[in-house]
Amino acid sequence: MTTHRGQEVFDSPTGWVADHIRKYVESEGREGHFYQGHRSLLLTTRGRKSGLLRRTALFYGEDNGRYLLVASNGGAHQHPAWYLNLTADPDVTVQVGPDEFAVRARTATPDEKPPLWRIMASNFSLYDTYQEKSERDIPLVILEPQEGE
Repeated sequence: MTTHRGQEVFDSPTGWVADHIRKYVESEGREGHFYQGHRSLLLTTRGRKSGLLRRTALFYGEDNGRYLLVASNGGAHQHPAWYLNLTADPDVTVQVGPDEFAVRARTATPDEKPPLWRIMASNFSLYDTYQEKSERDIPLVILEPQEGE
């Protein structure tokens, strides 16, 4: 557990993710930004039930100054908790390398999604595999910097 802007933050309970987050935070993004050959960021959301700050590490892509995430949950039939949290409260924080800033999250529309999905699948090809095995339409999330950030 660490603090974020004076509030307690709870990192992912998944061991390898928590280790990744710890290295990312302790090194100010020097370690962990590139993880297993992919760029990763730290996403901090507010728990929709608990109200607590929750942090996880995710692979990301970029498009015209926006950050892209895929709510794949490894192709599971349910959305990941971080996605449910940001749909309840879209004002979230990211750390990309050494930089930490506020963004507003939204799910890509059906018209926006195909070209953005291609960006993400070219970065991490398993996203296509996850979509094929899942019964749900896996959301693609767009993170847009908030004004003044």
